[in-house]
Amino acid sequence: MSSHHFVKEQQEPAVFILNTEGLSFDTVSPLLEWVPTVLVWQESLDQVLSWGIKVDVILAEESFQRANLHLLEEQYPVKFLTAEKSNFLHEGLHYLQASQHKGAHLVGYPHQNWESLASEIEFLDLTILDAGWKYYPVKSKEFKKWFIASTIRILGKEGMPLEVSNDDGKLFLPLFYLTQLEVSEGITEIKGAELFWVGEEV
Repeated sequence: MSSHHFVKEQQEPAVFILNTEGLSFDTVSPLLEWVPTVLVWQESLDQVLSWGIKVDVILAEESFQRANLHLLEEQYPVKFLTAEKSNFLHEGLHYLQASQHKGAHLVGYPHQNWESLASEIEFLDLTILDAGWKYYPVKSKEFKKWFIASTIRILGKEGMPLEVSNDDGKLFLPLFYLTQLEVSEGITEIKGAELFWVGEEV
């Protein structure tokens, strides 16, 4: 029995790897520190296994499962979850909800598709890791965080009014689909009328 499966309390956000294109192991490894449940879509599996990551659930079409039954033994206690390319994201998130997970990091999820997470975000705390940026949703519509001097992104409904305040003053602006802001070192507060996402470079 590997230490990886010694304790699984579902408290840690799961790591759901949808796509590994443009990703390195170094980007993913900090998410694995507390031995989370790891889900992988079939097309990313070879890359993930080559990184030496222990996988718990493989989302795969039936034909892939039949051709790769050996994985059930080689990667024991991994399991297959049947899914099609068109719906594997939602199948994986439903699985996490059903198994009492509180949240998940979506690795390789295209940030511009954030709106299609609307129904799941009510039940799961989700973050998106995409092309060197990590986005987290602000469900309360008010956000406050200490940043180093850096560039952040705000993602949300086009035209939504935003209020951004920090030591430099207060800024009111309409949100474009993705707004980039330079923030100075210190606390930045952001308020929006509806849910929005904040992105930081990782």
